[in-house]
Amino acid sequence: MALNPNLRLRRAARLIVLDAEGRALMFRYDVPGRDPFWVTAGGECDPGESFRKAARRELFEETGIVVADLGPEVARMMPEFVTVEGELVQAYERFFLVRVGEVQVDTSRHTVLEQQLMTQHRWFTLEELENWPEAVFPVELASIIRSQTATSQSPT
Repeated sequence: MALNPNLRLRRAARLIVLDAEGRALMFRYDVPGRDPFWVTAGGECDPGESFRKAARRELFEETGIVVADLGPEVARMMPEFVTVEGELVQAYERFFLVRVGEVQVDTSRHTVLEQQLMTQHRWFTLEELENWPEAVFPVELASIIRSQTATSQSPT
């Protein structure tokens, strides 16, 4: 993972939230001037905030979900991308796997910007993630989930 010294480093905690059926919770962004895209819950760490603490905070703020066990960190990525505010950044993202039972997603704590741009949420099967007609980020999400599902269901 190489850093681009010309870009601001955006530390972010991302959450791969799986329900009892193994479906992943995703949020659709509709940003003016860009094609719609789907992402996992999560967001930028506050200054001095650990990734794990940011993951808990973001999980609650974006979904209303509170879990006793946040789950393991399952991936790290350093993509360069343009934020919804229009800033080109170098991200340092850590992904945490969260398993939940039946939940009612609560988006009432979304920021004003999130309320404007996060227009939908839904639970995706792995096949849907791999074949969805709109962009899904991270692109390798289905394979990350498959590797974790295989690991967690392996005999010990």
